Amino acid sequence: MHRNEALIRDFYSAFAVREADAMAACYHPDIRFSDPAFTLLQGDEASDMWRMLIARGKDLTITLLSVSADDDGGRAHWEARYTFSQTGRFVVNTIEAVFAFRDGRIVRHVDHFPFWKWSRQALGAMGLLFGWSWPLKALVRKKAAASLHAYRARNARDAA
Repeated sequence: MHRNEALIRDFYSAFAVREADAMAACYHPDIRFSDPAFTLLQGDEASDMWRMLIARGKDLTITLLSVSADDDGGRAHWEARYTFSQTGRFVVNTIEAVFAFRDGRIVRHVDHFPFWKWSRQALGAMGLLFGWSWPLKALVRKKAAASLHAYRARNARDAA
C-alpha cells in the first residue's frame, strides 16, 4: 500500500472513531480544505471544522468505501450518515474526496457531493425546491461559516 493511501485510511479511521486530533495530525499545517458548505478553510480552521462536526454529530457514522493514492495525489469515496443538527433530519451523504500531499501529510483536501441531494435530505422541502439555487447555497455557506466561527470562539474562550 502506498504511504499516501495509508495516510488517507488513517484519516478516515480516526474520523470513524471520532478522534479529531488524530485527523488533524494527518493534515499539513498549510492545509486547504473545501466542500460545498465550507468553501475554503485553511490551517487550523479545517481541523476545527472536523472537531465541530464530530461534536455535533451524536449519531455520526463514517464509512470509507474506496481509496487510492500515489505520489501525485489521492482519492477517496466515503459516506457520512448523521442527523443534521439544525433540522433533526437524517442524512446519508456520499462524498468524493480529492487529496494532495506535502511532507508526508495532506495539504489539500476537496470534498465533492451533490448539494441538491444533500439539501433535500437535510432541509426537507426547502432543499427539494431550492437546493439547486445559488441563494440557498449561499445561505448554507453563511450559516456553516458562522457556526465554525462561533465554535472556534467558544473554544478559544474555554482555553483561556
